[in-house]
Amino acid sequence: MRRPLIFLQPFWFFFLTMNVLAQNKAGIVSGPMLGQVESRTACIWVEVTNTTKSVSLRYWKKADPESTRTKVFPDDKVGDFKPVQIEIGGLDFNTTYQYMIMVNGVDAGSGGEFTTKDLWQWRKPVPDFSFLTGSCAYYNEPAFDRKFTNMISLDQPARPYGGDSSIFEAMARTPAAFMLWLGDNWYTRDVDYNSKWGLWYRASRDRSQPALQHFLKVMPHYAIWDDHDYGPDNANKSYALKEESRKIFSTYWCNPSYGENGQGIYSKITYGDADFFLLDDRYFRSSDNMEAMIGGKPNPSKRMWGPVQVEWLKNGLINSLATFKFIVTGSQVLNPVATNDCLQHYPVEFNELIQFLGEEKISGILFLTGDTHRSEIIQHKRAGSYTLYDITTSPLTAGVSRLSDNVRNNAFRLPGTLVEVQNFSRISISGKAGERTLKVEYLGISGGKLAEWSVNENELNIPVEKK
Repeated sequence: MRRPLIFLQPFWFFFLTMNVLAQNKAGIVSGPMLGQVESRTACIWVEVTNTTKSVSLRYWKKADPESTRTKVFPDDKVGDFKPVQIEIGGLDFNTTYQYMIMVNGVDAGSGGEFTTKDLWQWRKPVPDFSFLTGSCAYYNEPAFDRKFTNMISLDQPARPYGGDSSIFEAMARTPAAFMLWLGDNWYTRDVDYNSKWGLWYRASRDRSQPALQHFLKVMPHYAIWDDHDYGPDNANKSYALKEESRKIFSTYWCNPSYGENGQGIYSKITYGDADFFLLDDRYFRSSDNMEAMIGGKPNPSKRMWGPVQVEWLKNGLINSLATFKFIVTGSQVLNPVATNDCLQHYPVEFNELIQFLGEEKISGILFLTGDTHRSEIIQHKRAGSYTLYDITTSPLTAGVSRLSDNVRNNAFRLPGTLVEVQNFSRISISGKAGERTLKVEYLGISGGKLAEWSVNENELNIPVEKK
């Protein structure tokens, strides 16, 4: 049975709404949001109204107002949507800074603080840290929302597809180094994805939701996309507005890079002793309906990531010295009972990846995925090597899946990890070097624990061959 939808308390919703309205009056549509924060640099994102002429960031070391500096971003954009990224450098490592946003030279009454990364390499033990993940964030807009397909009549009032947005307040209260969005971070509607304006509108409108605003500024945010924030359902490389979607994604997020040679949005981030390979599962993707096998062999034309991105990933994995190497992608990778949206349905790339990991003896591999509207951890056992794990987290606010018996009884799922309500995950890495442990906690709308699993780094090492 679907869990009943729980909505924000009237007073809390009123407070959040009034806060956003106040921001609009001050020239801010949404944000600020923390982007990439490194040892000596930081990126602050904010969207301002289309009448804004200039945006400034005033920042200083906490408790040291004499250190105040200002970075001016002249806003010469023309159009209805004005997201702005302000990058600052020359910061001190392991230092907390405070900042305020200035719009047209006036304090917009919106700001926050951030702490730069510590310089621990060659000096201190590797730091313990946690990060949050999640996917499938649907924000209701009744005029354009989908109706549930199980309704007897389309003339009946539809229940909202989007769930309780207070989950973002629980996420804001959960201590973490950063948030990693796993795709479907907003949902384009039928009225959106055939026009450039519609795509920009959806990103702008959904980013401005009141329940999101506090969460956006309490920790850095990184993201990949999946079909719904790229374009239509199951969109692939044939999507006519893919270039515009890429432009919007790179404008509304602050990842360190977006693909290569102007194609795709894949990138890499590092935190502590973990590397995160952020993959693009849409820009290069063949149609899901393309035949996976031809003449009993994998169809070389059916690809999810594409040859260029796969080569980039391979070289990055070989070069990585990280204890844990996360391959982050929108669709599941290891689930053999998935009916669609899984790398298993793209066997030429799936087989190539598994073979590569074995031949190159890559240790510490874990997959982070979303999309499924349920959370679970899928295992893939390999002869002569360690077990691979696919950690799926979904949904944040979108509808929860109704599972078939085949999916519910999936023998490849780790027992006790199926979650069928709104949730997010907190992944923690701790312990001394050589004995690091990774713990996954699935947390619900109010932050309560729903499921837990952990693995030691030594369980993800290539077995030593006996002489």
